[in-house]
Amino acid sequence: MDKRWTIKKLKNLKLKNPIMIEGLPGMGNVGKITIDFIIESLKASKIFEISSFTFPNCVFVNEKGMVDLPKVEIYHKNLKGKDLFLVSGDMQPVTEEGCYEFCDKLLDLFEEYQGKEIITLGGIGLEEMPKTPKVYCAGTDKSIMSKFAVDGIKSAEGVVGPVIGVSGLILGLAKLRKINGIVLLVETLGLPTYLGIKEARELLKILNKHYKLGLDMKELNKEVRVIEGEVNDKLKKFMSHEEAKLNVKKESINYIG
Repeated sequence: MDKRWTIKKLKNLKLKNPIMIEGLPGMGNVGKITIDFIIESLKASKIFEISSFTFPNCVFVNEKGMVDLPKVEIYHKNLKGKDLFLVSGDMQPVTEEGCYEFCDKLLDLFEEYQGKEIITLGGIGLEEMPKTPKVYCAGTDKSIMSKFAVDGIKSAEGVVGPVIGVSGLILGLAKLRKINGIVLLVETLGLPTYLGIKEARELLKILNKHYKLGLDMKELNKEVRVIEGEVNDKLKKFMSHEEAKLNVKKESINYIG
């Protein structure tokens, strides 16, 4: 038994070629805001909880005064015969090895259900707030890139450097397994503690149109307080501490996870 990882299955489901959409905390927290809004709006069911020794060495104090370990949660929603595999969580692994292990195990779970397509979400950090955030993409092959080209998304070639963290790495590992994937990167303010609500809206518009999610975009404004409270409690203080500790240098355009 690998004590470094705990993967708890909460429901037994038969999924058919699910589509994974991943949105873990990162630059502008645009991925987390986007995926949490989708999960809440679609009333998706939690099917897995993942905890690991590779996650940050802390616990969160919940509303009942009890402590909880950091975790990643996987939700499911069947939408008009299409199975969605929705990945959210408190944080990402803090080490390079841990990130590789996490992505590998997540892909193992996904392959158990014959998953064939992955969409990851992230931000491109800018020094100033973008007035009209642009969305770029990078994919595992031309076929999945062409699917999103109709939405006016531009290629990230020559725009960003390495896509660091789960949103990038999982696609590289998925390609080795012949699983198609694409990362959607939206311009946002280059501060890890910033909440890119406006930028997340751009990602939601694309996903809503592409997968016919039936989201009510007006409801996003109502969810802001809930999302902000969650991020404040579980993310902002920790990421602010990590940023100061590592003395991260900000560049004009740089996606950092």
